[in-house]
Amino acid sequence: MALMRKLLLPAILLLLAYAFWLSSDFKQIAAGVAIFLFGMMALEDGFQRFSGGILERLLRHSTDRQWKALNFGIITTTLMQSSSLVSVLVISFLSAGLIQLAAGIGIIFGANLGTTASVWLVAGFGLKVNLSAYAMPMLAFGVVMIFQKSSTWKGIGWVLAGVGFLFLGIHYMKEGFDTYSESIDLSAYAIPGFRGLLLYILLGIVATVIMQSSSAMLALTVTALAAQQITYENALALSIGANMGTTVTAILGSLGANIAGKRLAGAHLIFNFITGLIAIVFIYQFLIAVEWISDAMGIADDNYALRLAVFHSLFNLVGIILMLPLVNMLVSVLERLLREPKTAIKQPKYLNDAALESPQAALEVVHKETERLYDLASRVIAHGIGWLKHDMIETKDLDQLVENSDMPPSEDIDEAYATRIKHVHSAIVHFVIRARERITGNYAEDLESYSRAGRDLVTAIKDIKHLQKNLLRFIHSDNHDIKDAYNHLRIMVAMVMRKIREARYIDDHTEAMLILDHALLQIEEDDLNSAERIEPLIRNHRISAEMATSLMTDTEYTHSACRHLIAMAKILFTGRDSSALNISQDLELNEEEMATIIQKDSS
Repeated sequence: MALMRKLLLPAILLLLAYAFWLSSDFKQIAAGVAIFLFGMMALEDGFQRFSGGILERLLRHSTDRQWKALNFGIITTTLMQSSSLVSVLVISFLSAGLIQLAAGIGIIFGANLGTTASVWLVAGFGLKVNLSAYAMPMLAFGVVMIFQKSSTWKGIGWVLAGVGFLFLGIHYMKEGFDTYSESIDLSAYAIPGFRGLLLYILLGIVATVIMQSSSAMLALTVTALAAQQITYENALALSIGANMGTTVTAILGSLGANIAGKRLAGAHLIFNFITGLIAIVFIYQFLIAVEWISDAMGIADDNYALRLAVFHSLFNLVGIILMLPLVNMLVSVLERLLREPKTAIKQPKYLNDAALESPQAALEVVHKETERLYDLASRVIAHGIGWLKHDMIETKDLDQLVENSDMPPSEDIDEAYATRIKHVHSAIVHFVIRARERITGNYAEDLESYSRAGRDLVTAIKDIKHLQKNLLRFIHSDNHDIKDAYNHLRIMVAMVMRKIREARYIDDHTEAMLILDHALLQIEEDDLNSAERIEPLIRNHRISAEMATSLMTDTEYTHSACRHLIAMAKILFTGRDSSALNISQDLELNEEEMATIIQKDSS
């Protein structure tokens, strides 16, 4: 497969060179296709500059109903003339968990119908009007805007330039086929019947895969049909092939996505394959329906370009009508067929390259992965101090938990860190670095905040690791004083973990921050009172000097772990957007305020 990919580009270049050598007129058609494809790239770049804003907000609010998702796919693809951009955006949001698979499938269905707009544009407008006259001012205004510093003006400039190049590409394709027809009649090589249908479908698939654009393939088909270089029957087959070939773009876009993105690409493939199969099997019934619709619309009998547009829209619409009721069943099938791989070493679940296409999606996957890192770390911390995670966080009476459960942890904390924490945390750090190369402003600041939360969490685990060594020895000691002292440290960690859990599931960010600040106050009070607890034990010879030294050091490790856990929770659980994070920082007690409160409580 790798060898085939390496040989594909040289083969295409050689074929192009040979075609240019055979006919100089072919250059104009090839240039038209190239300009059209460049226009699509410019258009995609223009719309992507608005990512993090309009497109994301529209997408998030257009997926709570299936019909909304379908309309979103139709409208956005019609406006942007790029089902590829819509597919990539949907895959990034799906991979980030911002939308559900069923909604993503609805958008993809709509995008397929929206793609037919390019056929209508070329057939109904491009063949009758000199589009180059409209393209020139668009290119001029677009280039001026592209050189502006404002990202918004740049985006508008690329969109204008993209549309200008699209129009120019259509013009050159049309002119090229008109010139080409004077020397060579390609329609003489037409293949009638079912054999021709299958052959031209295959040709349409291959051409679409090479160009990576069904819109470009369809524009080429319409202009060739208008110049009578291909027959109407063969043009229908090419349009079916273009529809089926466009799934390759979605599949390529899903390669860097997680399992949800791969499932969406699978749904795209299934839908387009079934739609194409329906068009092949019922081709003659579709032709009858096209004639009836065309007559009703007043389309002339010899206007095959517009009739092709009717056919392309019709079989896509039929495919949507048949497949839309089966979306939930399709989701179930894909979830059974494409399962998440299970490995002994924990790997990132949400991070994926597809999320890098959208700042909001990137921020969302980092937040979810850091939350997951905390869930994984909670188990390591609980085992590190000799409890089960469920018992440590949810058992009502901690004193009773100390009495009833003093079993050692079931796993070594070093091994647990290596298998459950290390790879996920490293992936978060690497992803944030890559994301910040593309993202600026508030999104970049929030990404760095979540990365800092991950570092706080890892530091807390390392503190617990240092605590664990003596803890395992002294909680089974015959000396009840040292045993009680270390159980007190366990209770402090458990108290903080419970406060974090409480703050995590409160919708009010202000209240969540107050809960965490109260937990931090308890830690600071315990830190101030630790000397008063330990000194009498030493003076009265209730613990040895060795025990006292270990206890003082481990008390510092415990307080450090608790502080880092609270710092992590303040970032992760008291606000998801930059404004919320800023509010959280305003609410946070500073050191002077903390000391004042502690002194008042002590007095």
